[in-house]
Amino acid sequence: MTPQEVQLLLQSISSFAIAGGLVFAAFQFYHVRKAQHVANFTKLVELQMQLRRMRVDDPSLAKVYRDDMQGIESDEEVRQYFFNLMQISVYEIVWFSHRQGQIPQDYFHSWEQRMKQIAAEPSFRKVMSSPSMKIMHDDFQAYVMKLLHDTPSMAAPGRRA
Repeated sequence: MTPQEVQLLLQSISSFAIAGGLVFAAFQFYHVRKAQHVANFTKLVELQMQLRRMRVDDPSLAKVYRDDMQGIESDEEVRQYFFNLMQISVYEIVWFSHRQGQIPQDYFHSWEQRMKQIAAEPSFRKVMSSPSMKIMHDDFQAYVMKLLHDTPSMAAPGRRA
């Protein structure tokens, strides 16, 4: 091998190493950006949950927005309504994180099974069928409505399903 061929070979190896490093860096930036996207979404949902918790702690705050009170008569119903919304908020974070590839399928599946049990509860069904405002990702709301449709209802105590 001539010195020029050796030089060309070393330059080629260096060029491929640099190109590989750039591809790797781009791959890392993509995943960091995706993780940041999930973190931002999670923070927004957590802030929303704090507002819901305020209504669980002080049901009179539910009257601030008249849409929040449609079909709700008592402080206990306010607490149940916003508790259920807090539960769905946690699941929304799990759903979104899974959708973004940040949570493995088996972990998501365990949450999905629990949410099917919750979706059968009369108090949860009342929340989801209420015309009151619920702020959720549109795809998540469609997912939850399908989950409700596919999950048989559990009769409330003293009632028939």
